[in-house]
Amino acid sequence: MRLIKLTGVCATLFVGLIAGLLIYLRVQSLPAASISQTSEMLDLQGNVIDTFHTTQNRRSVPLDQISPYVVQATLAIEDRRFYEHEGFDPVGMGRALLVNVHNMSAKQGASTLTQQLARNLYLTHERTWGRKIKEALYTIQLEMHYSKDEILNMYLNQIYYGHGAYGIEAAAEQYFGKHASELDLAESAMLAGIPKGPKYYSPYMSMKNAKDRQHTILQVMANDGVIKQTDADKAYRELLTFKPLSESRGNSFAPYFRDYVRSFVVGQLGIDERLLDEGGIRIYTTLDSNAQRAAEKAVAEGIPSNTEQQAALIAIDPRNGYVKAMVGGRDYPNNQYNRVFATTRQPGSSFKPILYMTALQQGGMTPLSRFMSAPTTFTYDEGRLTYEPHNYNDKYVNDYIDMRQAIASSDNIYAVNTIMQVGADNVINMARKLGIDSAMKPVPSLALGTFPISPFEMASAFGTFANGGVRVKPIAVLRVEDSSGHVLYEAEHESEQVVDAAHAYVLTSLMESVFDTGGTGHRVSATMNRPVAGKTGTTASDAWLVGYTPELATAVWVGYDKGRQLTTTEAHRAAPIFAAFTEGALAAVPPKIFPMPEGVVSAYIDPKSGKLAGEGCEDNKRLETFIAGTQPTETCDGSSSKAEDASSTGTDARKEEQRKSWWGDLKRWWKE
Repeated sequence: MRLIKLTGVCATLFVGLIAGLLIYLRVQSLPAASISQTSEMLDLQGNVIDTFHTTQNRRSVPLDQISPYVVQATLAIEDRRFYEHEGFDPVGMGRALLVNVHNMSAKQGASTLTQQLARNLYLTHERTWGRKIKEALYTIQLEMHYSKDEILNMYLNQIYYGHGAYGIEAAAEQYFGKHASELDLAESAMLAGIPKGPKYYSPYMSMKNAKDRQHTILQVMANDGVIKQTDADKAYRELLTFKPLSESRGNSFAPYFRDYVRSFVVGQLGIDERLLDEGGIRIYTTLDSNAQRAAEKAVAEGIPSNTEQQAALIAIDPRNGYVKAMVGGRDYPNNQYNRVFATTRQPGSSFKPILYMTALQQGGMTPLSRFMSAPTTFTYDEGRLTYEPHNYNDKYVNDYIDMRQAIASSDNIYAVNTIMQVGADNVINMARKLGIDSAMKPVPSLALGTFPISPFEMASAFGTFANGGVRVKPIAVLRVEDSSGHVLYEAEHESEQVVDAAHAYVLTSLMESVFDTGGTGHRVSATMNRPVAGKTGTTASDAWLVGYTPELATAVWVGYDKGRQLTTTEAHRAAPIFAAFTEGALAAVPPKIFPMPEGVVSAYIDPKSGKLAGEGCEDNKRLETFIAGTQPTETCDGSSSKAEDASSTGTDARKEEQRKSWWGDLKRWWKE
């Protein structure tokens, strides 16, 4: 009788102890689990171009964004009674014990998903009784504080799938290049088998082991009635397409752009690097992946692989300032220096359009303003200093030439005459308006681009010409969101009319001649199937082509990092890169003409006299563009009565010529 009473007291105390423990665990908070999430960088189309993480590549997703096949396969192989037990599965423990006794080894484990989650969230994997007791307590707390779906969701976002991928979303991207919601039955069964032994069951390490494990999972699902046997057999036979492991370990796409964005987000936006690496933020960028691929291809094919010559390419949409493509060099793994932002290279003659824009806007010069193209010594600083520029290869016309001829042939004597007339200080002011911040001095040699400017600044400045004189501040990052979708940063669209639209159009018309016969860019004109304006630039150690279409302003630089001089062949590589990139990036875009604004007129002129073409001098006439009111009023034959009619007729002729040009370009583009 006493024994019965003692047993009852002990049982009561035990039940009370258990109840007290459960109450205690219920009111206690679980330890803080710091689960890092992979941050992502996306291109303009929403494609992931880079991920940031420390040791764990992770992107958490809600349960409804995970394929049902993943859930079914995981439960089938890891915890078939997950929704029936309270964190511990006595049935599963008994089954595992029988299997292990039969095989005389610990072949089958009995940990539930909740136990595994408790271990992964809060504990190490050491094999001690203390760790096992803590695991049991945390398992109970998880079951108390969270629903089954919440536990399953945390598990699928926490478990390790090998090769640095934590969570099913990161695994789906790493192995198959898709979202977890897009996984089919075969892919789900393959991934569900990896966590048991990532090194052993990874398809990258052993396809045989991975397929055997997949078969086991599919068969369990079929035996449990989750799927049909025919579906299991079909899934096993499915030929899976895996993403190359080299790609999953680190995409080499747009590396210079990715570095630039990271620097901007951390350095200028002040976002903590830990948040970037672990916070699951999303960075939406302006990169156009098609344009970027065209840029990388153009640079790779434009310079022989056996040379140390470097290149940089930057392309900006002049209409909104979006940075569409960026190549900062040719060998990123060994040299991460981004030459797009290098302020150590002279732009040479590619700077001249800024000079000529100053001249046009001041009103003292027109496309017909003429200077002698011959060796000249210039005096400045009130006669105390002289400057004696030379044309490339000492080639001179030894006659008067106008602005269009000077731009097309890149005549240095004409350029220095121009800066002497308009004033170097005014040219610097114009450069500042166009967004160029690099240091410059008001000396005659400024006209020839002797002061270093970055390709980024040059592309931005030329984008203003392409955009009708409206400068739009370049943008690379559109928006940054935290892991919950809250906006941390959103770019502001900054634009300003810094140049009159009519002057920008006249300069554009002049720069189109660079690609005409006799122009410095004529070698690539046959490969350009759309209207394009630009300017070449060559110094002893630098070669440039900076140009634009209505949709894209691009700067290309080639040279050597250590200032080694270029051969003629090496200097000629910038233009083909520019042409190949422009056509490749805009392959799906129909050719467009530069829109003519108000205040522009065109007239047929006689280049020799600089007057309107008359009846006696029509053989060599040229259609020229002017700011309204600056066109000639006299014809070359001495008459003036037809001047007004000639200029207005010329305007109609210009429009007709543009229409025909546009139609021809469109037909060429369509045939390509």
